[in-house]
Amino acid sequence: MKNGTRWDHNLIFELIEANSSVLDLGCGNGELLARLSGEKNVKGQAVEADPLYVAEAIRNGVAVYQKDLDYGLPEFNDKSYDYVILEKTLQQLRRPLPVLEEILRIGKTCIVSFPNFYYREVVNRLLQSGKMPVTGSLPYKWYDTPNIHLFTLADFLDWARDNAIIIVQGYAAEGANTRHLKLPDDHTAAEELLFVLQS
Repeated sequence: MKNGTRWDHNLIFELIEANSSVLDLGCGNGELLARLSGEKNVKGQAVEADPLYVAEAIRNGVAVYQKDLDYGLPEFNDKSYDYVILEKTLQQLRRPLPVLEEILRIGKTCIVSFPNFYYREVVNRLLQSGKMPVTGSLPYKWYDTPNIHLFTLADFLDWARDNAIIIVQGYAAEGANTRHLKLPDDHTAAEELLFVLQS
């Protein structure tokens, strides 16, 4: 975050076209979808598992319902949304690959963001302390983290290649700096990653 604004929210806001349809999965308090609806006139739907966040999203004027994404999304038709967003949620899912398949089925374009567990600061802290690192993008202790699947940029690129997924755009963030993905440097230099995908 920079000045209270998440870098991925700002980037996603810029990427999504006005008057489009958006499905925001794991929407949190609905802040992003509310902004998109208010400023870009998107037709939005959100899904969130946490009932407290669902209540906040409703207060923010977002059409949202409570559901665990690991149970699938059969209620949504193929290519029924211009964009599907899965923001900082993939690493928290029990069944991440089926969820990726679902978002690519539902969305014409999909936007996925996640922390890079091979980020040099994470690796260095782990090696130096022998403890699970706590950083700006990974602010949890080992006992209260929601992150259950730890993966890297290389892991994600392997999945995309193996499944013939088109990476339309890739972005990296380190602290307050956001840039287009730069390989091979960003394997260790990217703290967080965001991809625009199509199938």
